[in-house]
Amino acid sequence: MARIIDLEERRNRPPNNLITSRPLEFRRAGWDNTDFVMMRRAQSEELEKRRGENLREGRPGVPSLPPHFVLRGSMAYTARGLYIHKENASSMRDVYYLAGLVDCMINQVSPLLRTDAIRDLYRKISTLKQTLNVNWYGPIDQVLFPIDGHYYNLEAYRQSLVAAETLQELYGAIRDGIEDMFAILAAEYVFYTPGIGERHGR
Repeated sequence: MARIIDLEERRNRPPNNLITSRPLEFRRAGWDNTDFVMMRRAQSEELEKRRGENLREGRPGVPSLPPHFVLRGSMAYTARGLYIHKENASSMRDVYYLAGLVDCMINQVSPLLRTDAIRDLYRKISTLKQTLNVNWYGPIDQVLFPIDGHYYNLEAYRQSLVAAETLQELYGAIRDGIEDMFAILAAEYVFYTPGIGERHGR
């Protein structure tokens, strides 16, 4: 072999836990966890910096976590759906749009959904679930991810759904809101997958 491999340098380099960087950033967690975790990007960057330093010095990678959201319940199924389509930006947006439709049906107030229009919404949700191979099980509660209020005005989004006078307007309002939310999630947050953490001495 003509090239000399610096084994010491490679040994001291922390393992790369990045799974995908776009459209959403998914990373393997450096701690034991059974749920997807969502963390602000600045806090994730600080966590990864500390993790790398600790691993280089032979200490456990993640001794403590900064503030974060644990995605449990219905949000866990949303996170899984996005993760399944992590290599396809268009499909990921469709998954989050589907979550927006489900959220509209169970959590939002729209006068349209007190009419026969709800049948069209059911059909649309059913079709997208089959197309994307995404579903929610058990009691469905919060399906959209929490976003810090200074990034997104959730109340304005809700009002846009209430103001929709036709189904097309309602679907358009959901799509516009979901696109804005998705862009914020991509720019401002990092997602950590469930898994087994790093062990000291590994």
